[in-house]
Amino acid sequence: MITMEDCLAFCGLTEEEVLAIAEHENMPEIVAVAYGQYLLNKEHGTEDICRKIVDDIRAAQRRNDRQHVQTLLHVLHHFIRNHPEAAPEQHPWHTVF
Repeated sequence: MITMEDCLAFCGLTEEEVLAIAEHENMPEIVAVAYGQYLLNKEHGTEDICRKIVDDIRAAQRRNDRQHVQTLLHVLHHFIRNHPEAAPEQHPWHTVF
């Protein structure tokens, strides 16, 4: 049987990045692994993943969920460090909409 850890090993994303995609898309984690892998291989897919994480940060800010905001900021930082092409020119996650 293939486990979640097996899928993550082939995906190219961390578990936290996959969880952010799952949260944003309201999908099961295992589906988010496949979707994340698809996005990584799609033109501008890393930018799309970055936007999803930023959207999750904004949603957590609106809920005043500071702990989740902090967690997602760490996820975003790690993602951009590994995928610098996804970094926006401005830092939109600091703005609450």
